[in-house]
Amino acid sequence: MRRIVTALGLALLAACTRAPAPVQFFAEGMPERLSDWNVVYVADNRLHLNARVQPYTLDSPLFTDYAHKLRTVWMPEGKAAHYQPVDALDFPVGTIISKTFYYPVPDGGHNGDVVLRTADTGPEPDGGLALNKVRLVETRLLVRREAGWIALPYVWNTEQTEARLMRSGELLPLTLLAADGSKEQVDYAVPDENQCAGCHGTDLKSKAIFPIGPKVRHLNHDATYAGRAENQLAHWQTLGYLTGVPAGNLPKNPAWDDPAASLDDRARSYLDINCGHCHSQKGAARTSGMWLDATTHDLLRQGRCKLPIAAGQGTGNRPWDIVPGKPDDSILPYRMGSNDPGVMMPELGRSVVHAEGVKLIHDWIAAMPAQDCGR
Repeated sequence: MRRIVTALGLALLAACTRAPAPVQFFAEGMPERLSDWNVVYVADNRLHLNARVQPYTLDSPLFTDYAHKLRTVWMPEGKAAHYQPVDALDFPVGTIISKTFYYPVPDGGHNGDVVLRTADTGPEPDGGLALNKVRLVETRLLVRREAGWIALPYVWNTEQTEARLMRSGELLPLTLLAADGSKEQVDYAVPDENQCAGCHGTDLKSKAIFPIGPKVRHLNHDATYAGRAENQLAHWQTLGYLTGVPAGNLPKNPAWDDPAASLDDRARSYLDINCGHCHSQKGAARTSGMWLDATTHDLLRQGRCKLPIAAGQGTGNRPWDIVPGKPDDSILPYRMGSNDPGVMMPELGRSVVHAEGVKLIHDWIAAMPAQDCGR
C-alpha cells in the first residue's frame, strides 16, 4: 500500500524537530552537499522533509535494483506546475524534484552492506525515514533553471549524515537479503551526469532533459492525507502546486502489480514507466521502431511481430521483438531477463533482474492470441 506524508504528521514533526533554514534554490553552480539545498535534512536520527516539500508517489515506480524511493517536489512560493496531458507536468523555474534511494536494513540495524530485498512501500506515514531502519544510498535532484533542467546525483556517506555531489557516478557493492534468506550481490550504480541525461533526455531532437515520473497518468491515484484518502492531483491543486487541470476523466495508469487491473493494462503501465521514456516517438530509442510508451497503440510499434533494428547480440537469436503467444521466442523478455551489459534492457538503472517485472511481461505475451509472425 502506498503511504505518503499527512498534514497531521507534518504538524507533529514540526513540533518536535527544530526547523532548518528554508529550502535554498541555486540558480547557478553545483553545490557540493545535498544539505546546501535544504530540501531534506537529517535530525534526531531521521531524514525529514523541509517546509512545503511535497512527497508524492507513482502508480508504477521505475525499477532500480529493488531500491525504495522517497520522491518530493518543491516549488517557490506562488509558483505552480501546469497540467500537460501526455508529457511531464510543466514545472516553473525554481522547481526542485528529489528522489532518495534507500533500502530497509535487517532487524538490529546496519550490518555492513547487507540490505533487505522487499517491495517498495515508500516512506513512513509521517513522511520521514528512520535511519536505524534504512540505509540511504543516493539522492538525485532535478533542478529547473532558466536554461532548463539539470540533474545532480548526491551519494550518502557511511554515517548517513550527508550526501556529496558525485558527478562522475559511483559503484556501491550491496548484498540483497531476500525473505527466504537467499542473498544476491549487487553493484549498485549511481549514474554519472551523462547517464542521467541519457535517461532524462526524453526528446532526442532537443537533447534537453526533463522529468520522467511526474506525469498525470503516473500521479493520478489516491494517497492518504490527514487520515483520509484524496486524489494526489487534487491535493496538489489544493496546495497551489498544480494549475490548468481540465474537468472530467484524466489519464491514468494502473499499478503494474494491481490484481484488480487487467493484465494488458498492468503490462503497458510497467513498460511505460520503465521503457517508454526512451522507446517513444521522441526518445533516444525511437530509431528502434519499438515504442513502449502509453500513448502508442499501434501493435507493430509495440513490438508485435516486429523485426529488431540493430539489436546485435541482444536478440538472443530470436527473430521478433514480440511473438504473440510465445514469450520464450520473444526478444523483449529475453533482454529484460539478462544482466549482460550488451544484452540487458533497460541498459541503465539496474544491475539485477526484476524477476516480478519479467514474469509480468512473460505472462502478458503468453496471453496474447497466438500469431505466426513469419506470415
